[in-house]
Amino acid sequence: MDHLPLRTPLTAHQREPVLDVVVPVHNEQADLERSVRRLHAHLRETFPYPFRITVADNASTDATPAIAARLAAELPETEWLRLAEKGRGRALHTAWSRSRAPVLAYLDVDLSTDLAALLPLVAPLISGHSDIAIGTRLARGSRVVRGPRREVISRCYNVLLRSTLAVGFSDAQCGFKAVRRDVAERLLPLVQDSGWFFDTEMLVIAERAGLRIHEVPVDWVDDPDSRVDIWATALADLRGIARIGAALARGTLPTARLHRHEDGQPDGLVGQLLRFGAVGAVSTLGYVLLYALLRPAAGPQAANAVALLVCALANTAANRRLTFGVRGRGGALRHQAKGLLVFLVGLALTSGSLAVLDRLAPDAAHLTELVVLVAANLAATLLRFLLLRAWVFRAGRRGTGARA
Repeated sequence: MDHLPLRTPLTAHQREPVLDVVVPVHNEQADLERSVRRLHAHLRETFPYPFRITVADNASTDATPAIAARLAAELPETEWLRLAEKGRGRALHTAWSRSRAPVLAYLDVDLSTDLAALLPLVAPLISGHSDIAIGTRLARGSRVVRGPRREVISRCYNVLLRSTLAVGFSDAQCGFKAVRRDVAERLLPLVQDSGWFFDTEMLVIAERAGLRIHEVPVDWVDDPDSRVDIWATALADLRGIARIGAALARGTLPTARLHRHEDGQPDGLVGQLLRFGAVGAVSTLGYVLLYALLRPAAGPQAANAVALLVCALANTAANRRLTFGVRGRGGALRHQAKGLLVFLVGLALTSGSLAVLDRLAPDAAHLTELVVLVAANLAATLLRFLLLRAWVFRAGRRGTGARA
């Protein structure tokens, strides 16, 4: 499957909307008009590119659809979308999938996040620097006003994510995010959740695929009239975490469609051989030094086994990223396990060479012993490359894991 293309900056002169800001709503008749007009005025005054605002109404039963339709008729850069089923994730998935703008964003209708952060949020995507951008209330530089209960729940949720899914981003559920459309086109079909866990699932998959996530500290003021059912949302999030965690444990989280050409190395044999050779040269040097260091105290066989094991682990990790272009922690344990099996082949080859040398020349000098080991190690290295390429990092399965 083709990789994502290289990230490129957008040109300064654009006629079609560069940014599509989606505002997902459900029964928001009280806040909708005020917030959309405020957002529209802010973009008109500060955003240097053409833009669109899309109100994504998911199954509202109050006056929200009528207000959204009127705003779309009055404000030239505003559209609205009506969904028959409820779900913030469903609304975002639908609106983003239909949009042709190269940068897609969303923000909560209460505008809890200061709009001054909107341009810094999307700028890294427009410039080609990043794939996804998120607002964070938990980074240094953020200013947050909210009650203690919401503060504790938010921080506990993000700590839970870091401890269970080993994520690197700091704030999964701040309602202030953006994504490049080329990424969204391949990422959205992989996201299963249609509710509040949509954000977290999208970010976990993206991070595991090695996509670049940019974080923007935001000023955020809690909406005291928020109707979000915190406990029901928390339970749904826990189920989502368990589902994603199980997929990670099985190594089945789908990320193959999300790799960029720049994130991996060329698939051609020559390019891989050159990089593998460079990694192998460094590994061989490390092996020789480590063997020479351990040999006096441990003896030749033990020193060879330990040196080869350490260098094999480091070699697998380096080749995974540099030679075969696999980024991400997903699948790393599986790759290392297969790499250890390849290590056993190398161990048998080098240990066998020592045994043969000891049999043929029991009084051989250490220099002769070292030369034989280096020759055997080079042969093992060639075999290692073939096994890594054809089995461990086979191209057809390269994307099943992923995060660097």
